[in-house]
Amino acid sequence: MNPQELKAIMSHGLLSFPLTDFDANGDFNRKGYIERLEWLAPYGATALFAAGGTGEFFSLTGDEYPEIIQTAVDTCRGKVPIIAGAGGPTRFAIQCAQAAERAGAHGILLLPHYLTEAGQEGLIAHVEQVCKSVKFGVIVYNRDRTKFTPESLAILADRCPNLIGFKDGMGNIELMSSIYMKMGDRFAYLGGLPTAEVYAAAYKALGTPVYSSAVFNFIPKTAVQFYEAVRTDDMATQHKLLRQFFMPYLKIRNRVEGYGVS
Repeated sequence: MNPQELKAIMSHGLLSFPLTDFDANGDFNRKGYIERLEWLAPYGATALFAAGGTGEFFSLTGDEYPEIIQTAVDTCRGKVPIIAGAGGPTRFAIQCAQAAERAGAHGILLLPHYLTEAGQEGLIAHVEQVCKSVKFGVIVYNRDRTKFTPESLAILADRCPNLIGFKDGMGNIELMSSIYMKMGDRFAYLGGLPTAEVYAAAYKALGTPVYSSAVFNFIPKTAVQFYEAVRTDDMATQHKLLRQFFMPYLKIRNRVEGYGVS
């Protein structure tokens, strides 16, 4: 699958970010992960993100990471694109990206880089080096320390043909609108705020109808029902599900920092 084919697929549908299963010792539980992916498969996510944020990329060892990506590729058997999480400092992100490509993944989601802030020149250099280290599609994640301006994205789009997606986890509507106005259909745009359903209608109006659903992990039927309501502009169903489930769920999620990711 070439980057443009991946972009076309990523421009519609609901995205699955499965949890990574661990055993009692904290090691990767391959059997449990396979069972999880097989359980989620019938619900028809557009793409599956292995070892992403919800999949605890930053908790994985160097040996576990390629095994998880390979397990996802082997389990899904080409039925759905596999996007691997990759991140951290540049050389490590490149190692992850190349390992994912060798394992048969169709692209990567480039997660936030490292501890401290980086200027736009540094972010551009970081993303450019990762993009040029692989042939498959790359999606950047606008979140926390990794904050791109429209101008930086335009530079990267010109330099990196395989940069095909932009995922937003900040919720800055003005910035998101500015990026969309500048870049148009150059990227596939993904909503990536924690509990993205709460923001889905607003992001669709901005030109971002696609989002990742954390609750797809444990109530996929409800996640799909909500997505269909967003897709068809069924506000009555959206409000019903927000009132009955998502808002009470937010109260649980917000008890402790970090629940919004994993």
